[in-house]
Amino acid sequence: MHIVVCIKQVPDSAQIRVHPVTNTIMRQGVPTIINPYDLFALEEAMRLRDKFGGEVTVLTMGPPSAEDSLRKALTFGADRAVLLTDRFFAGADTLATSYALAAAVRKIGSSFAPVDIVFTGKQTIDGDTAQVGPGVCKRLGFLQLTYVSKVVTLDLQGRSIEVERRSEGGVQVLRSTLPVLITMLEGTNEVRRGSMINALSAARAEIVKWSAQDAGVEDIGKCGLRGSPTVVKRVFAPTPRAEKAALVDPAGRPPADALIEEIFKLRPKLEDDMFELARGF
Repeated sequence: MHIVVCIKQVPDSAQIRVHPVTNTIMRQGVPTIINPYDLFALEEAMRLRDKFGGEVTVLTMGPPSAEDSLRKALTFGADRAVLLTDRFFAGADTLATSYALAAAVRKIGSSFAPVDIVFTGKQTIDGDTAQVGPGVCKRLGFLQLTYVSKVVTLDLQGRSIEVERRSEGGVQVLRSTLPVLITMLEGTNEVRRGSMINALSAARAEIVKWSAQDAGVEDIGKCGLRGSPTVVKRVFAPTPRAEKAALVDPAGRPPADALIEEIFKLRPKLEDDMFELARGF
């Protein structure tokens, strides 16, 4: 079994800066981390590998500095890391990113072993679109399982997988044939700590680095800014609220009672409405 996990190196959300002209995220000089949602996808992939055998290949697209995140993934226990890096990829939106990543997944399948499952996090903390995973899936022609909270069963001989998917109405149990792309929810597992042996191996591991040509990207015009139809018109910070937060002193009372009393003082009509509603029941 061969599993590919797509991860992304993202800027620390507390220190994000936006370019005033292009409206793209400025990554220079900003501390970076592995997208937190992707860690749950990586952990689930390694759990399946540990149980059924096979390999886990971690893939990311980004500048050369993204190698740091790949080495971190190797420290957790991934078997192989591929960095898709090229100046043609700069400024890519979700459409252009999914195009490049899909080409890289195909290349991984032909270079190492056919890909059975692709894992991604449900979304990234910098874009928050949740579009790249489904976009990659569509381009690969795989079946799609999004917002998965649990992998229930995997039958490699029967080429099937059963998962639990969280939805607004509850939990859906879905069965699909392989190959599939799965986007994992947060909090679905406990991410392991890397071992000392894996850390030493990751430090000296060779990261596979592919340019657009190496990855088999057929149309450079579909990559980077040129291949990105999304245009950010304006980026701005929310206007601060003029009304300041009120500090409630419990004064020996239960905090919840003190809070409710203060709310009713500020919104007296709310108390009347609640009593009317209670009488209706």
